[in-house]
Amino acid sequence: MITGSIVALVTPMHADDSIDWDALARLIDWHIEQGTSAIVAVGTTGESATLDVDEHCDVIRFTVERSDRRIPVIAGTGANSTREAIELTQEAKSVGADACLLVTPYYNKPTQEGLYRHHMAIADAVDIPQMLYNVPGRTACDMLPETVARIAVHPNVVAIKEATGDLARGRKILELCGDQILLYSGDDATAYELILLGAKGNISVTANVAPRAMADLCAAALAGDRARAEAINTPLTDLHQNLFLEANPIPVKWALQRMGLIGPGIRLPLTPLSEKFHQPVTDALKKAGLV
Repeated sequence: MITGSIVALVTPMHADDSIDWDALARLIDWHIEQGTSAIVAVGTTGESATLDVDEHCDVIRFTVERSDRRIPVIAGTGANSTREAIELTQEAKSVGADACLLVTPYYNKPTQEGLYRHHMAIADAVDIPQMLYNVPGRTACDMLPETVARIAVHPNVVAIKEATGDLARGRKILELCGDQILLYSGDDATAYELILLGAKGNISVTANVAPRAMADLCAAALAGDRARAEAINTPLTDLHQNLFLEANPIPVKWALQRMGLIGPGIRLPLTPLSEKFHQPVTDALKKAGLV
């Protein structure tokens, strides 16, 4: 069982938008040194939507090989086509990923029954631990707690990343699913509160720039130490907000560039962070003691 801070890692790119493998290697090593509990490769923050299928699989393979079992790797293998999601999940298993993260199918807006059948089909097809991922603000598709409970009976479905930031939603999932499924936050601003309620960790954007602080924050919350968790979280509050001033991962890639950790590359239709947001993101980094 993975607990603590799980980074939704960016995919570094050169100015010509080719993947910067050297920078990716450095980021992986840095996260291991800083106490990050696991890495999500090619999730939303990793620009899964802008990588082609070969690149998607190559980043997963590279992350597994570079981490060299020092840290678990969760591969982002969700798709709005069930067949494609199965193929990506099979590939992730073949290269040694420890688990897969499967976002709800986006754009085509399936019914709750469609979501159930989609995830059950993937779980039946590939014998690897699978984490559901609900982020309706990006997918236009909301997987309800009752549907999560239906899917959770499958032995290959072990967890859910709930990114609504709705603590009542998280509590409902815990009540309906009990020990059948592990709950993880997908919202940095409310992560420690959800962990105090019973979640096992946080899949984090903020951890890209503040891995040690997020690791300490999750550890405090897992220990039930609200006061320490709040104290660690306070300098990070502006980061939690300002890293979403434009669509993720635009701000966090700019922040990492500002910190000298990656280059400027990002792929269309994503664009570099608007100049008007440079100062707010810099101020958030300063408040957190990162620049």
